[in-house]
Amino acid sequence: MVEIHLEGVTKRYGTATAMRDVTFTAREGEFFTLVGPSGCGKTTTLRTIAGFESPTEGSIRFGDREMTGVPPEDRDVGIVFQSYALFPHMSVAENVGYGLRFRDPPGGQDRGERIAAMLDLVDLGVLGDRDPDQLSGGQRQRVALARALAPGPEVLLLDEPMSALDARLRESLRRQVKAIQSELSITTVYVTHDQEEALAVSDRVAVMSDGRVEQVGRPREVYRRPATRFVATFVGENNCFEGRVARVDDDAVTVAGEDFAFLVATPGGNPTEGDPATVCVRPENLVSVEGTTGDPSETTPTEGEESPIDAETEGSPTDVPSAESPTGPHNRIDLDVTRWEFLGEAVRVWGDWRGREVVVRTREVPEADRIAVAFDPADAHLL
Repeated sequence: MVEIHLEGVTKRYGTATAMRDVTFTAREGEFFTLVGPSGCGKTTTLRTIAGFESPTEGSIRFGDREMTGVPPEDRDVGIVFQSYALFPHMSVAENVGYGLRFRDPPGGQDRGERIAAMLDLVDLGVLGDRDPDQLSGGQRQRVALARALAPGPEVLLLDEPMSALDARLRESLRRQVKAIQSELSITTVYVTHDQEEALAVSDRVAVMSDGRVEQVGRPREVYRRPATRFVATFVGENNCFEGRVARVDDDAVTVAGEDFAFLVATPGGNPTEGDPATVCVRPENLVSVEGTTGDPSETTPTEGEESPIDAETEGSPTDVPSAESPTGPHNRIDLDVTRWEFLGEAVRVWGDWRGREVVVRTREVPEADRIAVAFDPADAHLL
């Protein structure tokens, strides 16, 4: 096993920059995933690790070994491509054993034993004599995986290997890939644009945008505590409300916009009054509350309750949702329902709130054109 270190890696093609100061470490035996939209630089990053691209700036190390300038064949990596890249004139077993023409099998096995072991590993032990065109897409992808693993590489690189498969097969195969990776304890870098896939299989993920790494962390951390607005909206759905810090208390922060004030449980860092702030709330954390106000603009603090915004502050709104305790109508939003989708296990509801689109994920089909929802301060995240 080996750690992979990228430090300040930038890759330019003429005037175009594909990678911008990319820095991260994939730990020994870790399943590390690069996730992001098309064109964000994740495949270029994988290709620089493989040695197919040379960085314009920065350093790539495997453990203590500097790899910049080392050709791909000397990097001890196994690669699985999106297109399978199997040799059509070779049988399945011959494809798996191709890399063993250039190096001895690991562990003292002979070539035939290693091929048989790899085919068994990917549950294709009885298909070694078949041609690749006699296999399904999922089977061909497993042959490609077995071929990459056969020489016993230190590093496994996978470039969107499941994007061409249907959803059910993709889910099944990703579980198998994760199980194989865990069994072999091989350091793995995986590229995908599928956020759900990244969260499901990874020990840690690096979210990329415009050639940069926006955040590195464990899947639960990235999902629940996004570091940037991009991560909040790309990794799963998020409702984001932009405003400024209006008040900082010991256990909560009040964020105010032109027409709202939301209470958020105290985040990390040191927010100060007047700082720009964005409140992010996952659709599943917006829960129904009984009744509506009739007109969303009429939602105001209850009588005797101090407004969460200093009334003397210039430009402060007078019509704001109540920010009471979690047991009361805190952080309430009254939505005019615009559409909904039945997803089987849940319903996704879109609504309009003061000109903003808000998404709610619930198990109940909305029976009214207007619904009232709210969120607990502990379920919101402050950027």
